[in-house]
Amino acid sequence: MLFQLKNIGFGSAVVIAITFILFTVALFVKGFTHDLLLEAAVFLVSVKLIILSYNTSKSVSAIDEKLNLILETEINMENSIVKLQKPKGEK
Repeated sequence: MLFQLKNIGFGSAVVIAITFILFTVALFVKGFTHDLLLEAAVFLVSVKLIILSYNTSKSVSAIDEKLNLILETEINMENSIVKLQKPKGEK
């Protein structure tokens, strides 16, 4: 599939469907006239915005994963430091 549904979201999927339906209806109502270029331009702008939203979602997910990795590393380092600081008599 071109897009992963978890990154698109329900709202974007609805916008894709409505935009495509309206474009198809306009194509049959107006026919293949010069207005078709205007309808196609509107459709392409909508698709471009959705693609940008998808790419942003992917980037945010990647950043979130990296931040979680940094947090886990920090917690492990803190635990190691605490273990080193304990007196020899304690466990």
